[in-house]
Amino acid sequence: MVKIVGDVFSKGFLEVNENDTLSSCLSLFKEGMPPVLAVFDSKGNYKGVISRKSIKRSSFDASGTKVKTLTRPAPVVTLKDSLSKVAKLMIESEIRQLPVYDGEKLLGFVTDEDVFHGAVMEQWGNTHVEEIMTKKPFILEEDESIGTVLSLLRSEGISHVPIVRDGKLVGIVSISDIIAHIFQPRHVQRYGERVGEKYPVLSIPAKGIMVKPVVTILPETKLRDAEEQMHKFNISSLVIVNKGRPIGIVTKRDVLEPLAQMEKPVQRLAVQFSLKDVEIDEIQRGFIMGDFESFSHRYGGTLEAGTLFVYMKTHGTNFKGDQLIHCRLQFRTNKGGFFSSGEGYGVEQTFRVALDRLEGQIVKSTELANDHEFLQGYLRRRFPSM
Repeated sequence: MVKIVGDVFSKGFLEVNENDTLSSCLSLFKEGMPPVLAVFDSKGNYKGVISRKSIKRSSFDASGTKVKTLTRPAPVVTLKDSLSKVAKLMIESEIRQLPVYDGEKLLGFVTDEDVFHGAVMEQWGNTHVEEIMTKKPFILEEDESIGTVLSLLRSEGISHVPIVRDGKLVGIVSISDIIAHIFQPRHVQRYGERVGEKYPVLSIPAKGIMVKPVVTILPETKLRDAEEQMHKFNISSLVIVNKGRPIGIVTKRDVLEPLAQMEKPVQRLAVQFSLKDVEIDEIQRGFIMGDFESFSHRYGGTLEAGTLFVYMKTHGTNFKGDQLIHCRLQFRTNKGGFFSSGEGYGVEQTFRVALDRLEGQIVKSTELANDHEFLQGYLRRRFPSM
């Protein structure tokens, strides 16, 4: 993946206040057709997102329920984040529309469709759909009840079920279809029955609400062409057929998962302690780890991965009851090794002295000598008045 969020995201957004009602959201969705709405509080602080789907799937009264009831916090991404990272965040959060920020400014949103489209425009788009599709999908005969369909969707954690007649594909039912046709109108009137007589909704056969005809593709279809079909028909799944029989299904999640796997694991900086005649209580350890976390935030991206070995021992005489402590640091990273030491009275102070000296060694290293942006940030931290 070479594309980044800045190449594919949708600029601009519509916003709603968290204390507005859900009905105000529905009117905005109808007017602008945005993927989600950005939710803000009365002070203008961003709180999360609300989607049309979440409102549709809820049983709340749209005219009396506040937006914050269905607001979800979404992971924030930046313009430079990779599509694989975005896909990973979407899978983990189960939110398919993520806010895009430049510093503290919200620019817009990146959707699963944006990621899908951007990814297939690269070489990966030549991949055949059979390589990522869910093979041997669960299927049901057209006369099976909606209750059976719903039970299958819940037990298997799937969102779509191809419907067949004698093994041949005739339709498809999704959880959205069931919500739209069954749970929103709580009862339906059965054709042929007396006017006003109610029919048990979960006993309706699948063929009564299934979508037909089904948009299908062949196993050898390229992902680029599959994405084009999804976009053209505004659908989130495609059924793969062979001689009219469903042999697989591909959804947007099926596309996101292999993309997410391309994201390299975040390599973190670790710390190990070795103490001799030095006792560290929980408060002191908390201060030390706080300093190290700040250090990791500054250098984790530059040095990628490494382990900081902290050696502490008592040294010399004591002062006002405090023992003189010697602290030696060895920092082994992918970019080389760095060493420093310090002495002082008190665990936190001694560690901070040694850590400051270690930071100086890192800045002087050949790897970072020409990184002007990095050096400017370092100087601003060390000399705030500059």
